[in-house]
Amino acid sequence: MNYQEAVDYLVNLDVFGWHPGLARIEKLMEVLGNPERKMSFVHIGGTNGKGSATAMLASTLSSNGYKTGMFISPHLESYRERISIDGLMIPEERLAQIATYLKDKIQIMTDQGYEHPTGFEVSTALALVYFSEEKTDMAVIEVGLGGAIDSTNVILPKVSVITNVTMDHMFYLGDTIAKIATVKSGIIKEGVPVITASEEPDALEIIENKAKAMHAPYYRIGKDLYYNVLELSETGTKFIVKNDRGYAMTLFTPLVGAHQAVNGTTVMMVIKELEKQGMSFSEDKIKEGFRQTFWPARLELVGKNPKILLDAAHNYDGADKLRRSLNTIYQYDRLIYVIGMLADKERNKVLARLGPLADVIVVTKPNSPRAGDWEAMAVEAKNFTHSVYKEEDIEKAVDLAISLAHENDLVCIAGSIYMVAHAREYILNSQK
Repeated sequence: MNYQEAVDYLVNLDVFGWHPGLARIEKLMEVLGNPERKMSFVHIGGTNGKGSATAMLASTLSSNGYKTGMFISPHLESYRERISIDGLMIPEERLAQIATYLKDKIQIMTDQGYEHPTGFEVSTALALVYFSEEKTDMAVIEVGLGGAIDSTNVILPKVSVITNVTMDHMFYLGDTIAKIATVKSGIIKEGVPVITASEEPDALEIIENKAKAMHAPYYRIGKDLYYNVLELSETGTKFIVKNDRGYAMTLFTPLVGAHQAVNGTTVMMVIKELEKQGMSFSEDKIKEGFRQTFWPARLELVGKNPKILLDAAHNYDGADKLRRSLNTIYQYDRLIYVIGMLADKERNKVLARLGPLADVIVVTKPNSPRAGDWEAMAVEAKNFTHSVYKEEDIEKAVDLAISLAHENDLVCIAGSIYMVAHAREYILNSQK
């Protein structure tokens, strides 16, 4: 397969849907010779913040001289974004080569009567094969969905992270914090240190109990390592990380919002654990890694006149963090809010957090089969402003929002990452 054929093959595997369980990925890794058993990993899960933490940690490992793989999902523009080493996406020819190799191995599996792996399972395997072939010193792996039954849980990490636990993906993970935490704590392995920044009592109890049962050292952000935000701005977040034994380090990340200080402190706790395991980090290189972190579509400004802000706030917790940032960081006369969310998300709760800030709301349709009755959001939006517009086409919705904005207004495009990714690509291309 060439590159485009390989991407088409990988994307079309989504026809197999999402099915819980590790049997398929474990069999596939066995057929591949279990490359994951010869590598070092940090495994990062959680409801929100796991992507930001993954990006910060990977950047910091790279800046300290470690050849670092990063696996994330979903991608914004190119499938290659999912798999990178030291900030460089997997080359097209390597993706095609490994995808072809995997396709042949999967055929062997299915010929033997085993179930065909899902798209995400194959994506996970592709990353692990690439990192193995490139002999990474460390790979930072972001959980796809949940934890216990996510295909990434085939790895044995040096450190496990659960950034937080809030309500999301309830159809798959459960309808309470306790149920969701139970699934997410499935990434905790025997004797492997676990770190969490969760503040939910029900989640903390489950994570701590699972850590005890697995004899895993357990650390909490806010207790074992804590932080103070020093400065919030449109260009990033400055904060200080401390503990009760006199340790302190001031850091800056271009990722915006007070919640990024939480994610950054979580990453620093990971680094301290890796140091205990023999890895070496310098303060200057740590600071460099944080400064160089790039994680798009999370409070990302992509326009100036008017300002255009992108944020993949697709659940209540994400919407709450966006609201706080809109209230404390950004200066604007009016807010023009573009929203498009999947039907299986808490649309009304998200609108209830962000709708009251908006002078104008433009409702659009995410480019996903899970979009459902996207127009219903426009009815709900009228509870917050009389200026509500519906535009199914994402690009036309962006153009409409910009046309309605004055020079000192802020256009905020938030919701489904699929919608935000499409809007981002359109805006950046139009600026070329």
